Parts: sequence; C-alpha cells; structure tokens
Amino acid sequence: MSLWRTKSVENSLADSLEQGHNLTRSLGVWDLAVMGVAVAVGAGIFSVGAKAAGSYAGPSVTLSFVLAAVTCALAIMCYAEFAAAVPVAGSAYTFTYATLGELLAWIIGWDLILEMLTAAAVIAKYWGIYLSSVFSLWHWDIPDTLDLGGLKLSWGAFVIVAIFTVLLVLGTKLSARVAGVITVIKVGIVLFVIVVGAFFIKPVNFTPFIPPAQPTAASGGDAWSQSLFSFATGAAPAQYGIFGLLAGASLVFFAFIGFDVVATSAEEVKNPQKNLPRGIFLGLTVVSVLYIAVSFVLTGMVPYTVLAEAEDPSLATAFVAVGANWAAQVISVGILIGLTTVIMVLLLGLARVVFAMSRDGLLPRWLSQTSATRHTPVRIQIICGAVVALIAGLTDVGILEEMINIGTLSAFVLVSVGVVVLRRTRPELKRSFQVPWSPFIPILSAVLCFWLMLNLTTLTWVRFLVWLVVGFILYFSYGRRHSVVGLRAKGAFDETLREGTGIRE
Repeated sequence: MSLWRTKSVENSLADSLEQGHNLTRSLGVWDLAVMGVAVAVGAGIFSVGAKAAGSYAGPSVTLSFVLAAVTCALAIMCYAEFAAAVPVAGSAYTFTYATLGELLAWIIGWDLILEMLTAAAVIAKYWGIYLSSVFSLWHWDIPDTLDLGGLKLSWGAFVIVAIFTVLLVLGTKLSARVAGVITVIKVGIVLFVIVVGAFFIKPVNFTPFIPPAQPTAASGGDAWSQSLFSFATGAAPAQYGIFGLLAGASLVFFAFIGFDVVATSAEEVKNPQKNLPRGIFLGLTVVSVLYIAVSFVLTGMVPYTVLAEAEDPSLATAFVAVGANWAAQVISVGILIGLTTVIMVLLLGLARVVFAMSRDGLLPRWLSQTSATRHTPVRIQIICGAVVALIAGLTDVGILEEMINIGTLSAFVLVSVGVVVLRRTRPELKRSFQVPWSPFIPILSAVLCFWLMLNLTTLTWVRFLVWLVVGFILYFSYGRRHSVVGLRAKGAFDETLREGTGIRE
C-alpha cells in the first residue's frame, strides 16, 4: 500500500491491450507533427509576443522565444524518450507512474487535467470572442454572448467544443485529417503576415535590443501580482533588462503549451518507437521558426514603447501603427482559424489523460470503456467536452490563463527527473530514442522549467496549491483504494471482478 508503488513498463504495455479499454494505432509522423503545430500555433503567435515585448523584454523578446523554445525542446526530448519506451496513453502521468511512484503520478495527472481543462476552456472562450470580431468584418452584428435570463452564455464556445467532441468520438484519425487541413491554412496566414511585415522593418527599432531595467508598478506592494521569485527574495519585479527578458520567456512559454499533449496520443501511434520522436521534433521545429520570425518582424516594425503603451498589444497593433490597417482583418481571421485546432488537440489530450488514470483505477474504471467499433473513449470524451463547454460558456476564464503554464511546467519538471530515474532503475529497457548527455540535459530541463514556474505570480501558486489539495482529497478518498496496482499487489482480482469493475489479470 506504499504511496511510492510503481507500475511497471510491462504492465502498462499489457494494459494497453485490454479488450474494451484499448485504443487503435492509426497516427503517423505527419499526423503527430500536424498535431504539435495545431495545438501550439493559436492566438499566442499574434498576441503573446507583443505583450512580452511591450511589458517585459522589448526587442529582446526574440531571445525570450529562443529561451522558451530551448526549454521546451529539452523537456520534449525527455517526453520523446519516455514515449518511445512506454508508448501508452497518459503522457507524463504514465511516465511518472513507471518511475517516481503512484502519488507523484496522481499529482502529475491531476496537474495535466488542470492544464488541458483550463487551456481548452480559455481558448474556446476566446474563439467565441474572435468569431464575433470576424463577423464584424462583414458588418454582421452578432454578439459573442447570449443573455439567458441574467445568465451570460458564450454560444461560440459551446458550438466549437461540441463540434470537436463529436469528431473525436468518431475517431482520432478523422480528427487528425480535419486538423491537418485547418493547420495548413493557418500556417499560410502566419507566413503571409511575416512576409508583409518584413517590408516595414526599421533597424532603429531594434535599439536598445535589451532595454535598461526599471521597476514595475507591482513593486508598490501588490504581493499577489508579483512573481513568486520576486515575492520570496524581496527583489523588485523586473521590467526590461536581463530579468525582464527572463520574465518574458515565462510569458511566451504559454505559446509552446501543447507539445506534451502530443505524447498523450502515444497509444494511437503506428510504430511509436520511431514515429513519436520524429513527429514531436518536426512539429516543435516548425513552431519555433514561426514564433521567432514573428517576434523579429514585430519588434522591427515599431518601437517596443508603442507596444508598451497599447492597452491590449498584438501583432495587429504594429500593423495599425505603420498604416496597414487591412492586416488587422487578416490577423483576426488567422486567430480564429488558429484557435480552432488548438481546442481539438486539447480536448483529445484531456480525454487521454483521464482515460489512462481511469484504466489504472485512480478514477472510476467505467470511464475508460472504449467504443467497440471506433475504439475511442466515448464516455470520457463526451464528459470532458461537456465540462469544458460549461466552463468556457458560463464563466470568466481570464483568471485561469496562468494556471495552464504552471500545470504544464510541473509536468515537465517531473518527466525530466523521471528520465534520470528510469535510466538507473531500468537500464536494459529498449529505447529507440535517448536524451543525449543524460543526466545533464534532463536535470537542466528540470531546473529551467522550475525557474519559469518561479516567475509566475504568487496568486497563481496559491490557486495551484488549492488545486493540489483537492487532488489529494480525491486520491486518498478514492484513487488509492481502487488502484489496479494496489489491487494486484493484494491479489484482489477475483473479488474485484465479481463487483463488476472489469479488472482482470
């Protein structure tokens, strides 16, 4: 009954074949690469870089993106090694279960649910808002919310979540094809914006490349809006300078959120030992090049002070400032298209994490039942879609944005540590991909991700701790007693089978 009991790699692979709780392998390298680009290239490429440049880094926001990309790449290498060795659903949750024990696996699974649930809800909400903006381009006055007797409903969020929930229920391969078409379109729009923006670049706007540091408004005593690092050390919150560049990296890291979601589909990948690493790194390369190019063009078009003075700076702010107002319309359409596939991949990842935890008994086993014909977790997919739609449609999701980052980064830290542990505990395990220079790179990945966590606000950390407390309550009241690993250790299979939970040896 140890809290640190692990689930062996062999048991994880065997459970992935369990009839009625298994998925179909149908995805290739291209599908995975498209999935990575689909989930990472959204509204962030048009807005988060402008915010980071104006408020934190100035022209050096390009380096912020490079630092965030390198940090993400280090962590993704660890994901790739794990996914190739343990190609089953669950991503960081499954990897942690095999190395660091059940309690930490539960924590990381709970964190991944936080990441993907909040991300899907936030982005679905913004999708509805941008849909209204696109309608206005054609002078259609269609509000993004409906007033239902005092209850405000974001109808667009409901519609988009419902559409992709149905697609995912019908099959992962079909969803991947739809995502592929939409992704090609949105990458084309991004390339168009980069090329057009390049004609407005003025070298003088890159000076000073790293603006001199100055105190921010948060230094006046608002502890909740300070980064945890600033709050704990007493250092004044940084704007610009080296620490501003680092703070900018923490912010733009949000734009790379989602590559860990690709690993959640490991159980649905053909020849995962080879295809998973290739697909993940191909997608990350494409996204990194696009982000760095956009940030370079953005800060070359206008002085960073223009972005700092804007109330809600975006790439459109720069185009309007240089007189290219028409580009704002293209960007609005690009954002809408960009957000579309992000929602789909997040819904997929959320369902796969819950599916893996349910199959292991940490959540009710009946949730992990898959369709006999399509081999998709229909029950979980519909429940996840309904919860996301309700949160996005009926609540103010703005407070959830930084929760996405902290959930992802905590997963990155544990996966990076887990690679080192698995190398020591299971050196004989076949690995088609290995993180080079281990344990140096995995440890560096863990340190960089933890540093980015420290740059998130104190209030975000408090909310994160509350989420963990709720998770502990659920684990100790249900998950620990129903864990398949625990039941196997006690030899409780016959009794459990008679109770109808469907666990069999």
